[in-house]
Amino acid sequence: MESKTTDVLVVGAGVAGLVAACTLQSAGHDVIVVDKGRSVGGRLATRRIGGGVADHGAQYFTARSNEFQAQIDRWIKEGLVYLWAMGFSTGSLTGNEANGHPRYAVHGGMNRLAKHLAAGLNVDVDTKIQRVERQGARWLVSAENGERYEANALLLTPPVPQSLALLDAGQIALADEDRHALESITYSPCIAAMFRFTGDVKLPVPGGVQRPAHTIPWIADNQQKGISDERILTLHADPDYSRRYWDAPEVEIVETMQAYLQPYLKSDARLVEAQIKRWRYSFPETLYAKPVLLAAALPVLAFAGDAFGGPRVEGAYLSGLAAGRTILEALS
Repeated sequence: MESKTTDVLVVGAGVAGLVAACTLQSAGHDVIVVDKGRSVGGRLATRRIGGGVADHGAQYFTARSNEFQAQIDRWIKEGLVYLWAMGFSTGSLTGNEANGHPRYAVHGGMNRLAKHLAAGLNVDVDTKIQRVERQGARWLVSAENGERYEANALLLTPPVPQSLALLDAGQIALADEDRHALESITYSPCIAAMFRFTGDVKLPVPGGVQRPAHTIPWIADNQQKGISDERILTLHADPDYSRRYWDAPEVEIVETMQAYLQPYLKSDARLVEAQIKRWRYSFPETLYAKPVLLAAALPVLAFAGDAFGGPRVEGAYLSGLAAGRTILEALS
């Protein structure tokens, strides 16, 4: 199969990869984005269940920087993003207990934001990269489906252990300092459950319970959130539970996680469908201090994502911007 050639190949169609690709393409470079998933978005993940939908990865985003806040304001004007809440209940049944940062959500579900970012980009989905090799000053990248790519610059945005495995498969040697920095990045897992109910379920307004020290630190009602026509609850388990039940049968996970919902279920509430999603690299625990890492002593190779510079959707967005700008400078 003939290789696809491009100026920049971006591996990973999450927020960081898509924002970097938009930055590079806007500057006039040819860019191809590849992702192993069936759709773009990564943890901007929305799933249809019955007659409704549920966000089961990132649940909302906040803004701590002026740059990201300005982008959110543009998305709001475009009718894409809306203000969901200023905070959530910490477990009581009486509602929001304190104001905090504005929490923003996306009309129709979080994945719609990823599709918005990907519009106009050259994206290959269902393409799992298996090896990265070097040929002189160019990168050769091979996928399991037989696709091959050649690029002057390469941006890797998957979870760092996956990116390092791709380089190791092609025997790409990183500088010791770079490898040490990347191997120091760690992640925690998360098991997410999506429960579709009939009957009366009463999560406190605005439809979210956030308890950082709890086994189930997050519960959300996607109907109250405003994205679903049916009542579908999303639950996120903490890292300890997720590690303990990672290989457990789904029926056991459903049973144990459903037990935590009892305070919010009325007598006529009935579970009619449950789905489980395992996020192995859900949340970066140990971060790289800067928003992008540009590898030394190699053709242009950069690493980005929410583990670079700060977690959350905002961190991924700012990392993608920084990666795009860094690659632009390196190519010039």
